Amino acid sequence: MEIKWGVHQPGEERAEWVKGEARTALLVLISGRFRVELPGHSVLLAEPGDYVVWGKGVDHSWRAEEASTVLTVRWPSVPGYRVQ
Repeated sequence: MEIKWGVHQPGEERAEWVKGEARTALLVLISGRFRVELPGHSVLLAEPGDYVVWGKGVDHSWRAEEASTVLTVRWPSVPGYRVQ
């Protein structure tokens, strides 16, 4: 399991979609307004505690619509994983 505390500035976004994800992920909004893009739909997290879960193999991207703090839990852990 991996746990990530993310603090994002307004307008911050992933440069490219994550493709071929090897883990299941749960992303919980702590504060702010955060959008997760999944194939075929967009999920807006607007209230603290809002969350989204996606499974292994699901491509995704995200954008902070306001200054946002999110907690992401991913499993299983992938040794040496790091976004370039």
